[in-house]
Amino acid sequence: MAEQLLDQIRDLFEGQIDFEGQKLVDLLVNVLLTLVGAVAFFVGYFRQDIKLTLYIGLAGTAALFALVVPPWPFFNRHPVKWLPVGGLATPANLVVDSKILG
Repeated sequence: MAEQLLDQIRDLFEGQIDFEGQKLVDLLVNVLLTLVGAVAFFVGYFRQDIKLTLYIGLAGTAALFALVVPPWPFFNRHPVKWLPVGGLATPANLVVDSKILG
């Protein structure tokens, strides 16, 4: 029980996300930073307040930072299954250069 809890905490702080999670983070950063910048610009333009523009931009950037920097569990939904270490045995029916090994 305690070992499982420690493993979960260790996985949380290790910061692992999979390739699909990286792709999602990239999409979120591009789309949301563009939206935050556009909203900040237009609000500042129509209110004629540069300070408000900067505050909106900084708040949006900080919120996005909190969303994408921590390794949230939904960024690791498709973990990669790597081959075992030291696999000296040849898999059955392995084809290399049109020759069947194994």
